[in-house]
Amino acid sequence: MAKANAIQNYRKAWNAFRKVHTAGVPKFHRKSYRWRYQTNCQYPGQKIALLTNGTVCFLDNSHVKVPKIGLLRVAGSQARLLKRMCETRIGTVTLIKDPADHFFLSMQLASDESFVKVSQANHGHIGIDLNTDNFLTDSDGNTVPNPRYYRTIKGKLAKEQRILSRRQRRVKKEHRSLRDSKNYQKQRLLVAKLHAKVMNQRHNFLQQISTALIKNHDLVVAEELRSKNMLKNHALALSISDVGWRSFLGMLAYKADLYGRQFITISPRNTTQTCHNCGFVMGTNGTDKLTLADRKWTCPNCGTHHIRDWNAAENILDKGIVKLA
Repeated sequence: MAKANAIQNYRKAWNAFRKVHTAGVPKFHRKSYRWRYQTNCQYPGQKIALLTNGTVCFLDNSHVKVPKIGLLRVAGSQARLLKRMCETRIGTVTLIKDPADHFFLSMQLASDESFVKVSQANHGHIGIDLNTDNFLTDSDGNTVPNPRYYRTIKGKLAKEQRILSRRQRRVKKEHRSLRDSKNYQKQRLLVAKLHAKVMNQRHNFLQQISTALIKNHDLVVAEELRSKNMLKNHALALSISDVGWRSFLGMLAYKADLYGRQFITISPRNTTQTCHNCGFVMGTNGTDKLTLADRKWTCPNCGTHHIRDWNAAENILDKGIVKLA
């Protein structure tokens, strides 16, 4: 099955190249590419598919058997999953080793019943404004601070990367293989673990915030953000790449489907420049547009005092409701 999956992935890559104009020409992975193993769970001769009787199966709460690999010990308890044994089937299984030498096992699971208990939210609608000052501000005036995980470790990471570069130059100067250099590999692993730490911290933060928003609201509205274009602004590139907006919006989208909620995005045009009270747009009638430095402002038309991000979040929610109408 591992070979069959490799062939299938090869065909998918060529189909994507033919259909999607942004996809590149498929290439074979280098030997240095991250280790990956994929297979499908089969149930030969079984009348009922369970978590414990397939070619990939759970032996107990913390051990999984995988073809060609053998017995794997998985972190944490799988007791919650095993309680659903009679209604859950295993599909494609993927084992991956990341650059920090951590192994991850992912499974596609199928069930006749939902994996999540959907409950009706009673907290109405909410709009969110994503920014680099605070991570987000919602239409109720609540803010979520920006943790800035990369900036907290930036100095240490730069130091370790300089050491890694020196060791790389030394190995090349001596005409040796990087793979065979123990000092280089030791330093490479240290740098990879620092990157993994930042990634895991950010991922955990985004998961918690996105789950709380979706579970507690029937409708969540956000702006359509083009992070790729925003990164061209060198003054904000580091801050934008550190917050992970695209990952966050992706989490909101799939969790909305999972929990039976609505998540929509709207055009960001004038959400910051418009007064939520009277609809006056800054930059018109002889007024100047707000800049990134203007965190608070007063509407020249109605005199309402605004907190920039809160006002934007309220406008985002209004646009979302109009879009649904």
